[in-house]
Amino acid sequence: MSQPAPTLDVIAIGNAIVDVMAPCEDALIEELGLVRGGMTLIDTDGARDLYARMGQATEISGGSAANTLAGLAALGAQCGFIGQVADDQLGEIFAHDIRAGGIAFETAARAGDPPTARCLIFVTPDGQRTMNTYLGASQFLPAEALNLDTIASAQVLYLEGYLWDPEEPRAAMRAAIEAARNAGRKVAFTLSDAFVINRHGDDFRAMIDAGQIDILFANEIELATLTGEQDFDAGIAALAPKVPVLVVTRSEHGAVAATGGEITHVPAEPIEKVVDTTGAGDLFAAGFLFGHVRGMDVAKCLRLGAICASEIISHMGARPEVDLKQLVAERG
Repeated sequence: MSQPAPTLDVIAIGNAIVDVMAPCEDALIEELGLVRGGMTLIDTDGARDLYARMGQATEISGGSAANTLAGLAALGAQCGFIGQVADDQLGEIFAHDIRAGGIAFETAARAGDPPTARCLIFVTPDGQRTMNTYLGASQFLPAEALNLDTIASAQVLYLEGYLWDPEEPRAAMRAAIEAARNAGRKVAFTLSDAFVINRHGDDFRAMIDAGQIDILFANEIELATLTGEQDFDAGIAALAPKVPVLVVTRSEHGAVAATGGEITHVPAEPIEKVVDTTGAGDLFAAGFLFGHVRGMDVAKCLRLGAICASEIISHMGARPEVDLKQLVAERG
């Protein structure tokens, strides 16, 4: 029996995080003992203390998979997001922002502590971002929160590797993979970071070997960590036969896709100045997946990814600031 046509292009499961950004002087970074320009995981008390020390702040929804969906929706894709927020002010901000972007978001807010995840970002006069991430409620997404029918209705299920670390969302993502595959849909997975692979590489390799991943996104460091091959070409050769579509980004060296025994390269899109690389991989995935769900060839998918990534790194923040439809129409 054939499956019904998908009603969503992409549905994603990821961390539901609100970025809270505020300007500050260099002296405050030193006074607070923060790692200037770095990213540090913090606990509940740390999040509350740092927030109290922030000046007037701007809040905008973030999270890796959510950023990818924001790019996809801006390009015209029909998207849905699954992620856990708390029943608090930042949870309301996240829900409002993602829905305002045209993305379906049905996950019920979680009562009580911990509060909604947030990344407290101190921006010094030179534009340097010092990030302090509190994962909060996002780590407690239960499998019962999933609407399996909605997952089955999406052409692609996109999973954020960062969320594989906590037990509850890991179980939820396994259930989502099963629902998507039973419905004949594709599963895309982003490895997110080498530290995630160091902790859960055996899981990822097992899923790949079992044929559960159709599209795999990685960067050069993640590729080496997953395969154990420090040589880039050797890493591609080791992993490509196991994944129908392997996409590896290489920063200023562009990106590579391996599919059907063929390797396709795309150069990085030239820009005047790199301002902030936060979200570059997320938006590359957005461009690539948009091309994929629209039936474009691999070279075109890579090109769209490079264009979207170039827009993100030209300004602060991980959400597009220009009309992506118009940008890809002009450059694509």
